[in-house]
Amino acid sequence: MIMDTPIQIEERLWDYIDGLSSPAEQSAIEALLAENLEWQRKYKELLNIHQEMQETELDAPSMRFSKNVMEEIARLQVAPATKTYINKNVIRSIGAFFLAMIAGFLVYCLGQFKWSASGSSSTFLPRYDLDLDTKMRAFNWGKIFSSGYTTVFMLVLVILALVMLDMYLQRKKHQTT
Repeated sequence: MIMDTPIQIEERLWDYIDGLSSPAEQSAIEALLAENLEWQRKYKELLNIHQEMQETELDAPSMRFSKNVMEEIARLQVAPATKTYINKNVIRSIGAFFLAMIAGFLVYCLGQFKWSASGSSSTFLPRYDLDLDTKMRAFNWGKIFSSGYTTVFMLVLVILALVMLDMYLQRKKHQTT
């Protein structure tokens, strides 16, 4: 004879109590109830639960139940949108800081050029030799971009640019839906 687990016993007994088991299954359960003490104990327990459930009347919700719930929710204060509690001046100052960092980086790059002034005695202002094509080819770009600080700065700028792009695309997506 195959041993049933407590869960299988309970399932089979519920089906028997509810009248869902087949006639062959009913006769097998009746035989187990006559012979097995564990099945008898579990059957009495489940039968008591079934009778208590039958005696208990379920209260139907009032006709205005949904309306009452919605009115209660409406009375509660809903959290404001993020635009109302984020200080825009903080965001602007962070943006100004990063713009100043970019400007500083550009000034540093331009400071690495070797500007040569060739003047003549006839002019008041010195004349700058701005042949940029040859200057750019002769310029040592490795001197600027080999610095660890420059690499970290560029990495931070790229990450921030990607974050800003993502925020922009998410905002556009929410506006279209």
